[in-house]
Formats: sequence, structure tokens, C-alpha cells
Amino acid sequence: MKNRRLTAAMLMMAMAAGVAGCGSQSESGSKKVKLDPNNPVSLTVWHYYNGTQQATFDQLLEEFNSTVGQKEGIYIEGFSYGSVSDLEQAVTSSLNEEVGAEDLPDLFSSYADTAYAVQKEGKLADLTQYFTQDELADYVDSYVQEGYFNDDGALYLLPVAKSTEIMMVNKTDWEPFAEETGATEADLATMEGVVKVAEKYYEWTDAKTPDVPDDGKAFYGRDSMANYFVIGMKQMGTDLFSVKDGKGTAQPDKDKVKRLWENYYVPYVKGYFGAYGKFRSDDIKTGDILAYTGSTSSTFYFPDSVETEDTSYPIEYMVENAPIFEGGENYKVQQGAGMAVTKSDEQHEYAACEFLKWFTQKDQNLRFVCESGYLPVRKEANSMEALDQVIADNQIDMNPKAYDCLKNALDNFDTTKFYTTKSFENGYSARKILEYNLSDQAKADREAIDEAVANGSSRDEAVAPYVSDEAFENWYAGFCEALNQAIAG
Repeated sequence: MKNRRLTAAMLMMAMAAGVAGCGSQSESGSKKVKLDPNNPVSLTVWHYYNGTQQATFDQLLEEFNSTVGQKEGIYIEGFSYGSVSDLEQAVTSSLNEEVGAEDLPDLFSSYADTAYAVQKEGKLADLTQYFTQDELADYVDSYVQEGYFNDDGALYLLPVAKSTEIMMVNKTDWEPFAEETGATEADLATMEGVVKVAEKYYEWTDAKTPDVPDDGKAFYGRDSMANYFVIGMKQMGTDLFSVKDGKGTAQPDKDKVKRLWENYYVPYVKGYFGAYGKFRSDDIKTGDILAYTGSTSSTFYFPDSVETEDTSYPIEYMVENAPIFEGGENYKVQQGAGMAVTKSDEQHEYAACEFLKWFTQKDQNLRFVCESGYLPVRKEANSMEALDQVIADNQIDMNPKAYDCLKNALDNFDTTKFYTTKSFENGYSARKILEYNLSDQAKADREAIDEAVANGSSRDEAVAPYVSDEAFENWYAGFCEALNQAIAG
């Protein structure tokens, strides 16, 4: 009997050793997998970085491969798809096994909606197998929470770089307007204040040509209307979507939605707001607007000059906080793609997570941030002290607009509440309604108003039927119907 017990014990020890040779689960939940540096695991990562972002990311990949990767037995190669939409299409094609589509890579950049769709097909690895709770606690809490799609404790998306919204202003043209009208930067702190400033700017520019009536210029625009809806509602105390068990329900509180309508649609059709090019930074460049709300990463595209058919002149800039609604809480959007790991085998999943841990360490992450306009994802990295130290240590010549933008975001980091909606089925379709429903209506109605004015109507007469309570009721009914249909699929 004694010999039998000894033999059984030895057999169990041998089995345990065999398991440990391939992979083991520590008490903290971090799976360790032994790799062979002489036979490295090769990984591919798909991303949408381009320009200086791509150059910096490629440089960091080379650094990882020649240091940690070489030591552990990991080699990673990156492929850029150039844009978020092109990358999403490539991932979707792979997921659907379309003819000619490549297999899913080991890692890919992804927004939550796309990653959620891939996870629903059982194609994503649960990252909690490879990250301890202590490791995850080093990341900004709200950033990590975005990657928990279900209520099962599994993490499917790791934050690697985030962004939020700021306001950029053409300082050169703002100053004479402000001096003559009394407008102040403090007026830009709220959406209601922005509307008042925009009206004042329209009237001020209209008065410059007294012989041409109703030719005032727009002051303001914004890049993402979906963010306007989601964050505006949250600032006013309401989640636009309620999510349970992967199912979303729209909660478009009528009074709050009307405030959104009054502070975007109404000033837009009156000519105080505008949207002309693909992005609002394009409209700054053409002199069609003076200010916009956009992503922190958009600062790289803020122009150095205004160029019109008649003139060209250099401009300076101001970075302001994204405006909030009067009386609202200081919520700002949390956006930016994370990294998902494709479900495969322990060696590839573990190797992918080792790269993500390295890439999101303070030094590497901040070096990437300097060239992207994104925000770092670890708590210890979200300070100007940390950013300035990395810039000095690595002798980085950072874009001054991006630096000032990050300074604004990091200086306000501790007093800002970052928010994004939780992923749900057909969430991407619902977001498209938010993005285009009101903005398309505003653009069409503005064109109709301009045509009426050209045909002899006064602008006040032309605008009146579009800004009535009846007009809101009609739009609101259609908006709610479209939103609910999108969620239902």
C-alpha cells in the first residue's frame, strides 16, 4: 500500500511538471507559458495607425523584438490598414470567412463594437488568463472596464491608447472678434455659452458687409455627433443606452434630447454652426468656422494657416476644454481602439499578452502617445510630470499643438469623468443613427432655408418653421423610431 501511494504521488508530480512545461495557472490568475527563444513564436498585429503613429509603432515593435521578444522567444510583425473603417472591414471579412479574406491575426486594434462582434463568435481570448488583478489595477479603471463585454468576468479588449475630446480655436481670428464683442474664453465652457458666442460671431461677421444681408459666418462645429448625444445625455444625468446581457435599450429622455436639439440643430440651421469638409479641422483651414470639438488626436491636423480663394494667412491656436451642458457633470468621452487577442493556443495568446504588457508600460506608452495625440492607459503615466520626463529622456521633439492638447487633458485628468457606452448587440448600428440622423437633417434644412432666402424670404421667416416645437416633435418621433429599429436589427 505504501509503495502504491508513493508511486501515485510520483505520477502526480510528473504530470504537474509536464503541465508546467506547457503552461500553468498561478493563484493570481496569470497563466505562465514557457516559450523557446531558439524557436520563437511569430505573431501578427493589425492596426490602423498611419504617418508618425505608424512610424513610432513600428519602431516600438522593432525594439520589442530585439529585447524582450528575443529573450522570451516572441517575434511580432505589424500591418497597417490605414483607417479604422478599412481595418474593421478586414476583421469582419476574416470573421465571415469571405473568399480572399486573410485569417484573423494574433492581435488587432479594435473598437469595442467590433471586438464584441468577434467575441460573440467565440474568437477572442480571455485576457484575465494572462493578466493578474494587480496588473489590471495599474490601468485606468474606466479604460479597462470597456473590455468586459459580458457579466462573466472575462476581459476581451485591453486599452493601449485612449483619447477624449477637446475644443480647438483659431486664436488669430478669435482675438479681434473677442475684443470688439466682449466674448471670452469662459463663455466657451458650456454648450449654451458656445451657442451665444456663435450667434454673436454670426452677427459680427454679417455686419462686416452691410450691403450684403444675412451673410454671417458660422463659428463652431463638431466632429462626432454620436459623442455629442452620448456625452451630452450623460452630462445631464442619463445613460442614453441601458445594457443588460448584451442587449441594449434606448432611453432618449425627451426633455434632454430637446436640449441637444436646441444646442446643435437650431444654431446650425440659423447659420451659427457649420460642417463643410470631411472633418472640422478642414473647415478651420478654409476659414468657414473658428472653433470645433474633436478628438485629442485631431490636434495634429489643426492647420497652421487659413487658406481661401482670396487669401492665405498664418494662424495660432487655443486649446480649450470640450464644452459641457450648463449644470451638467464634467463627463468627457472615452474613445480610442484597444487591442484584442485572437483565440488560438496558449503559446500565441501568452506571447501576445507579453507584448501588450510591454507596449503599455509607462515609458513605451508615453513615447507612442507623444506621436499620436492619445492618452496613456496606465494610472502612473497620466501626469505632465511623467510626460515631460519621457520627452526629456528620449529627446522627443513633440508637436507643440499635441503637447498643449495633452497638457489640457492631463491637467484636468483627476477632475474629469470619462465615459463610454457599454457594448451591446447592434450597438454599431445605433451609433450610426446618432452620428447622422440629426446632422443630416440639419444640413438638409439649412440648405432649404438658404434657398428660401435666395428666393426673397427674410432669414427669420425662412428659419421659423424649422425651429418650432412642432418641428422638434416631428424629428424626435422619427429619431426614436430609427434608433429603436437599429437596435432591433
